[in-house]
Amino acid sequence: MKTRTLGFLGAGNMAGALIKGLLHAGAVDPSRIIASDLKPERLKQLEAAHGIRTTLDNHALVRDVDVLVLSVKPQVVDKVLTAVGREVKDGTVVVSVAAGVPIAAIEARLPERARVVRSMPNTPAICLAGATAIAAGTHATEDDMRIARALFEAVGRVVTLDESQLVAVTGLSGSGPAYVMLMIEALADGGVKVGLHRDTALLLAAQTVYGSAKLLLDTGEHPGRLKDMVTSPGGTAIAGLHTLESGGLRRTLIDAVECATHRSEALGEAMALKMGVGPAAKGGS
Repeated sequence: MKTRTLGFLGAGNMAGALIKGLLHAGAVDPSRIIASDLKPERLKQLEAAHGIRTTLDNHALVRDVDVLVLSVKPQVVDKVLTAVGREVKDGTVVVSVAAGVPIAAIEARLPERARVVRSMPNTPAICLAGATAIAAGTHATEDDMRIARALFEAVGRVVTLDESQLVAVTGLSGSGPAYVMLMIEALADGGVKVGLHRDTALLLAAQTVYGSAKLLLDTGEHPGRLKDMVTSPGGTAIAGLHTLESGGLRRTLIDAVECATHRSEALGEAMALKMGVGPAAKGGS
């Protein structure tokens, strides 16, 4: 990665998170990162914060990089790639973070045998705690996948899947931060109801969710075993768990992931149709 020149085509929140993560990890020198965007003020902000290079010229960007991160909004991917896609250099690795845009649609707008990797990151990447799935395009090599993995490992954890599974990833980790925020808010409401100040309740709720997730990831234990560590016979936790089971929390969360996955699939099919490719490659958010 250190010898590559990275270009971010679009400099929104996810691009900013990836740039921050890469520099924080020392994976690449700021002089090897270039970002382009329509908003000069956003580019000035990134320059000041990270010392990277910026440009308003997408054509210059794609001609000057070895790794191109396609980080524009999904609805403008077609327009942007139609304008500059054919100028991408041979051998450039194109990493897409555009939710719902199929690999086939991206490949169709790039030179023949373009090396594409599609990703589905989530918003906690902004604080370097993201969860990302990556999928290889038709001509992506093992080295290309290692580059994509290194890119997203700078902002969290990464799994490699087939593109067809990205709809499920969108339903789980892509949409999941919204579910967790709702749970944190509800836990804090519960704390307020039993007498805690709002700020105190929110801090305790958020830290409890963070700490519990970290405990699971650090130990590798099954969540059921970690749950059992808290549930003393006749104690408070088992009383609370009984209430959650009675209210159908487990089923509701499963249904939420399934519903979001179906919605992701529908959005992916619509995007594929719009961009003139078949329904085989799906995924949305």
